[in-house]
Amino acid sequence: MPGAHFYTAASFVTEHRNQITAIATVLAALVLAEFVDRMLARRGSRVQETFGLSPVADTRLRLIRRLIFATIVVLGVGFALIQFPSVKRVATGVLASSAVLGLVVGFAARQTLANGVAGILLAITQPIRIGDLVTFEDETGEVEDVRLTYTYLRLDDGRRLIVPNERLASSSIVNHTVVDPRVQVEVSVWLPPGADLDRALELLADEEGVEASIAETDKEGVRLSARTWAENARERGAVAAGLRRTWLRRLREEGLSSIEVS
Repeated sequence: MPGAHFYTAASFVTEHRNQITAIATVLAALVLAEFVDRMLARRGSRVQETFGLSPVADTRLRLIRRLIFATIVVLGVGFALIQFPSVKRVATGVLASSAVLGLVVGFAARQTLANGVAGILLAITQPIRIGDLVTFEDETGEVEDVRLTYTYLRLDDGRRLIVPNERLASSSIVNHTVVDPRVQVEVSVWLPPGADLDRALELLADEEGVEASIAETDKEGVRLSARTWAENARERGAVAAGLRRTWLRRLREEGLSSIEVS
């Protein structure tokens, strides 16, 4: 038909070639980033199973994975944007005024950049590592993950404390396991006034690695304390529960405590 215009698939591709190329570039970057990340994760898992990764190596490996992932995605988005002539013109102008742009972008993304730089410094200097037991601003928990911008702490009650890395890098942190991975565990029991304290302390005398003592006294009773060690931060809850249960059961059997232990 004269003058008719047929809108074919070929003409659609030609008309929207830049958009299609940009979308394909971003998708390819995401797929490549995910593939590389999973490959590194599998490699780390095999090394962990064969040789065992130290907390230092585990922390650095996680940061390297995330840096590589972010780099591939950013490059993919950059290559996608330069498919558009308008973006190229803007980029040319931007390069001519790069100093001004650097100030603007740096000011706008100061917090994010600061957290990212702090995350890299934390991974290099390693004041905290994956699995460490730390206290930060009166909150104590196990370091679950150190990401590029945030660090995740798992508290005793199961909550997650998410801390910006800049705050960690600029604040004081108590690391209970930075030298020795073992964690000291303490449990307490109360006995009524006049109870046989010597006998109560002797009940744990045969427990290896346990030290029992009188912690405090008042008019309502006496608090006894027992200390031992857990092999790592993750086991401290189970160790404390087991020691408390054993002590209370023995006290009950000796008639020194009225607390029922199931």
